[in-house]
Amino acid sequence: MRKKLLCISMMTAIATTCFSQTFNQQRLDSLFKILEEKDQFMGSIAVSQNGKLLYTKAIGYGDVASSKKADTKTKYRIGSISKMFTAVLTFKAIEEGKLSLDQTLDKYFPKVENASKITIGNLLNHRSGIHNFTNDAVYMEYHTQAKSAAEMMDIIVKGKSDFEPNSKGEYSNSNYVILSYILEKIYNKPYATLLNNKIISPLHLANTYFGTKTDLQKNESYSYLNKGKWAKEAETDLSIPMGAGAIVSNPSDLTVFITQLFAGKLISEKSLALMQTINGNYGMGMFQFPYFQEKSFGHTGGIDGFQSVLSYFPEHKLAVALTANGLNYSNNNVLLCALSSYFNKPFKLPSFNFVALKPEDLSAFLGNYASAAIPVKISITNNEAKLVAQATGQPAFQLDATSPNSFEFEKAGIVLVFNSDKNEMTLKQGGKEFLFTKE
Repeated sequence: MRKKLLCISMMTAIATTCFSQTFNQQRLDSLFKILEEKDQFMGSIAVSQNGKLLYTKAIGYGDVASSKKADTKTKYRIGSISKMFTAVLTFKAIEEGKLSLDQTLDKYFPKVENASKITIGNLLNHRSGIHNFTNDAVYMEYHTQAKSAAEMMDIIVKGKSDFEPNSKGEYSNSNYVILSYILEKIYNKPYATLLNNKIISPLHLANTYFGTKTDLQKNESYSYLNKGKWAKEAETDLSIPMGAGAIVSNPSDLTVFITQLFAGKLISEKSLALMQTINGNYGMGMFQFPYFQEKSFGHTGGIDGFQSVLSYFPEHKLAVALTANGLNYSNNNVLLCALSSYFNKPFKLPSFNFVALKPEDLSAFLGNYASAAIPVKISITNNEAKLVAQATGQPAFQLDATSPNSFEFEKAGIVLVFNSDKNEMTLKQGGKEFLFTKE
């Protein structure tokens, strides 16, 4: 739900379409063993092919305080993967003649700016122009408080529009909150009931539902940020995100959902094709992700300290779902390991062999850095014996030393290399390098 510190494109690479008939389970086992031993990741994964589960694993804790271990049935908040479910419900309503893609928003919420120009289709593929309420700083002041539909619509209406409808695409959680309320209006039923009746029950998803306050007795998990140790995150009240991010599930259920979606068990082939049609980076409830020459469809999710991803390769009927409730090591890297295990591609396991430095060893690196290549300044400070970096307008993040002058932020794949003699710093991320000079 919330904007993340740094975004990396998922599964980018170049290669062939051939794949291994044998899934390399040992590689994933090795990765999870390292992550668990080094306390770098808490979460769960499932990989299935043609509906058959190839691999499932869970590490870490659902509740750190009580040392309650996670298992493969532990449930996590899946954040914006919920949008895929909402898109399916919307297309079901269209197929039942209750909605149309061309229907404008003014029929349901006329007070929204440009409501007479915004269509259901625009909401689905993020071309409405409606401001994303989770982008506002004030969101963090109320996100733990229950909100009614009227209160949420008041927030969205006050946010107005960021651009003319259908002039471009820009991600907005507001779109799918509104779709949730439209679905409730046309069916005269709560979103949670629609979700259960039209998707969960038909697919027998035993571990998927509209979430409420976390309940450990249901084998649900809390989420955490690592601040030297795992610190429990505050819980978003799920009345706020609704169909944009309020669903709870686990990886095995998610692989069933997306496999059955692509098998035509939920919506028509025509509707599924529309969901996959990418217009300005956005489909209708889906993204497209590359992996070498392969392509998949799915969605990512982030809410509180949870991060998740769901991806499906139609050519191989391959589904991968990953949910995490605490991570220093990125979901993207875990996903790449899983895909390399199926497609027989190379993958380098992490070592986490960090170097211990003293505060005085870091003093030469402190300061503000600017680059001629990108319009971002980075401030480097220290917290005891750790370097802390903060880019313009973004939260600070702590770096781990891999050598006396090289530091990394593993979660986002960032490496910073300092040359204190020249007052320079090189930022490496996603295969690119940017030179920064100390001001």
